[in-house]
Amino acid sequence: MSTSDPAPETADRVVEEYVLDVRIVDDDTDERYRFEAPEHTDIAFDSLTDARLYADVYFDVNGFVEEGTGERGVPPEVVQAGKDTLAAYLMTLPWADRDWVASFFGSTPTEIERYLTWVRDRADEVRTEVKTHGLD
Repeated sequence: MSTSDPAPETADRVVEEYVLDVRIVDDDTDERYRFEAPEHTDIAFDSLTDARLYADVYFDVNGFVEEGTGERGVPPEVVQAGKDTLAAYLMTLPWADRDWVASFFGSTPTEIERYLTWVRDRADEVRTEVKTHGLD
């Protein structure tokens, strides 16, 4: 009688699943959260909060191309979306924190928090519309 080896288990697990095949995956092997979307470059975050905010920025601008950003700066879609979206994107970068972003914009951490709320709300609206129209 032959036995088969079980399929190898992956340490990855889906933490958040969004519409349009976008998701956040926890990779237990390196304790990071990967943002995954069709045709999007690999990007991972140390915190789930940053990964979720990045997903919100992604939906707020209806997707963007991250590949090559190191050479060209912030994705144009993010810059064109406005101050609040840019602030949210900057907050996902490992070297930026709320105080730095507030200083960059000449505002206060409270105002930055308000910007983040606006981006999250718009992203929720986009995801809801996608579901409502059966586009997911």
